[in-house]
Amino acid sequence: MVEVDAVPPLRSHTVALSSAQAETLREILQGQGFKFEPRPYTIYFAQKPGLTVAVYEKGPKAVVQGKDTQSFIEFTLEPEVLGEARFGYEELHHPERFAPHFGIDESGKGDFFGPLVIAGVYTDATIARDLLEAGIRDSKSIGSDAQIRKLADIVRATPGLVSETIVVSPEKYNPLYEKIGNLNRLLAWGHARVIENLCTAKPGCPSALSDQFANPQVLERALMEKGKQIELRQQTKAESDYAVAAASILAREKFIDWLASAEKQWGIKFPKGASGAVLEAARTLIQQHGPDALRGTAKLHFKTAQQAMS
Repeated sequence: MVEVDAVPPLRSHTVALSSAQAETLREILQGQGFKFEPRPYTIYFAQKPGLTVAVYEKGPKAVVQGKDTQSFIEFTLEPEVLGEARFGYEELHHPERFAPHFGIDESGKGDFFGPLVIAGVYTDATIARDLLEAGIRDSKSIGSDAQIRKLADIVRATPGLVSETIVVSPEKYNPLYEKIGNLNRLLAWGHARVIENLCTAKPGCPSALSDQFANPQVLERALMEKGKQIELRQQTKAESDYAVAAASILAREKFIDWLASAEKQWGIKFPKGASGAVLEAARTLIQQHGPDALRGTAKLHFKTAQQAMS
């Protein structure tokens, strides 16, 4: 008799919500005794033993995590909030996510310190199912660096998955920005480079998906020889696609690894984003190592650079 490995229980699930659905879910969680606490970038964060529910401002979208994830989806989220059964019917509702394609995403675009990282991933139906079962989701819904690295290992170990990552360090980013003069055009160049490399690694892939550019033609014009031969799709909330979500995790991993290495090199903590703490870190860096240190650690077109210099 051949033993078949059991499918591991679902421990993470992400779903888009309307504003009304987010408020309905809040009321249900309050009635079920969840404890609420503030978390960055969330409308609310609630937890009880075995389950956490975070509803993020961007979207909005809900990220459900914990050992009771599957039962919460089937008995609460879908019947009482969404009003339809989706769990287990992903291929029926979103067949495009299971078709062969590349997914492209970036990390570090809004961070003063650190590189711009662009990653791309090839998936098909089998790979997408594996990523879904592993709980792969948009990196922006993951607050822990350790969890990012854990999920990145899972992505790379997924059979059949092909990935490509480009790290544009500040030393390269700053002269590129000075030459190109526009962040969207620089970002489009990076996306196009990743797509071109993926086309070489996985010839015959029919399409690529990325988040929507403000001007879609910016990316279309940036595509190179091989990239022009495939269908390019751009859409808002592209991170709901499993290939794009996996790419976002690989890009974020490279970003946080670069920051960790730079912090050891310079002996300074480099906060993420562009907050007041980031400005203080920039001023400390200049005081200890001189203004030229910013060129190798930060994106100089940010206003933070001028503020730190002054």
